[in-house]
Amino acid sequence: MSFLNLENKRFLVAGVANRKSVAYHVAKILLEEKAEVLLSVRDESTKSTVEKFLPACPAYICDVENEQEIVELARSIEKNHGKLDGLVHSLAFANFSEGLKPFHETVKKDFLQAVDISMFSLISLSNHLKGLFNPDASVITISISTTRMASENYGYMAPVKAALDSAVCFLAKSFSAFSRVRFNSVNPGLLKTSASAGIPGYLDNFLFAEKVIPRGEAVKTEEAASVVAFLLSERSSGINAQGVVVDAGMSINYFDHEIVRRATRLE
Repeated sequence: MSFLNLENKRFLVAGVANRKSVAYHVAKILLEEKAEVLLSVRDESTKSTVEKFLPACPAYICDVENEQEIVELARSIEKNHGKLDGLVHSLAFANFSEGLKPFHETVKKDFLQAVDISMFSLISLSNHLKGLFNPDASVITISISTTRMASENYGYMAPVKAALDSAVCFLAKSFSAFSRVRFNSVNPGLLKTSASAGIPGYLDNFLFAEKVIPRGEAVKTEEAASVVAFLLSERSSGINAQGVVVDAGMSINYFDHEIVRRATRLE
């Protein structure tokens, strides 16, 4: 038996779209641990792509903006597979098609769509899958390392992720009335993913993060995925309603003397 003891456990991973995503690396680790992995993807095109690099994982189409599709996803899983030992929610979307705007100019429809996909989908998936969760199932969502740093290029997504962090706590409390299902989030620092590549100005922030992180190297997506796998396992049974920050120490090093010297041009 491996340390994580995930063999023959069954997990649904929602949000795999490409090989750079956290969700992909989570699925890969789970497969290495001999777990059964089911996938939820947005559309047929994504399903065709994902099936090429994760052929061992049954993939189901579910656009989380449509609650009926979440209902159908739950029915399909119950019919074809049965109970779940956990859910990985790795879903986020923000519409930056009009470019970045000052926060006070946030477009209402864009903000509400981001909330729907990035936060409410966790609530809806958890609700409709609740009858399929085994007693000690674990639900993990992917957040960000800080929602209080007002970075212009992340726009309104930080408040959306703050809502996600709060939802984790409320779900943990709500589910405790009838189950032992745990809810936690993994909160990585800046990652090199396909989704982040679409955020204007993200690369500059990523390069700055590498200067701030004590080891001089950004967090790898695989590192965040490894924490997800741990939180899915029975080894993390005492952790509930928490956000585990995976930033390689970035948050303690903003005032490193060399960084301060360069910023203030002191010789």
